[in-house]
Amino acid sequence: MDRDQLLLEYGRPRDYRLVFTNGVFDLLHRGHVASLEAARSLGDRLVVAVNSDTSTRRLKGAPRPFQTETDRAGILASIRFVDVVTVFDEDTPEELIGLLLPDILVKGADYADRQIAGAEAVRRAGGEVVFVDLAPGLSSSGLVRRIRSGGEGDL
Repeated sequence: MDRDQLLLEYGRPRDYRLVFTNGVFDLLHRGHVASLEAARSLGDRLVVAVNSDTSTRRLKGAPRPFQTETDRAGILASIRFVDVVTVFDEDTPEELIGLLLPDILVKGADYADRQIAGAEAVRRAGGEVVFVDLAPGLSSSGLVRRIRSGGEGDL
């Protein structure tokens, strides 16, 4: 969904709890799905923002992404508890979060000690930032290492 449609449909005022999360989601795995399900359980609608191909390359370097933004967004949109997927081209979704002002901004527990893009705007608007637990031993980086090593090592 493009930004204008997203803001029209999910912007304030609204009579439900909107949850927002974001990421690259290049190699979608069980850990991602568990985190998305946990995020959705915190509210009534879940918006997932995906880094564009250009943004992913800036953040992760070549040869990332392995899947196009269209493919990544399509896979995420097929998950029953994801209500809408949007793609953003900036390095962070801070501007989008500031426009949408979700009730809950969700990140993985591995971000708990980092500054979260958009967190200040969400809190100022009365929302909260929630960190969800990660599935132990699962990460996209670990999956890439395992593929490159021919199947050896942790995911």
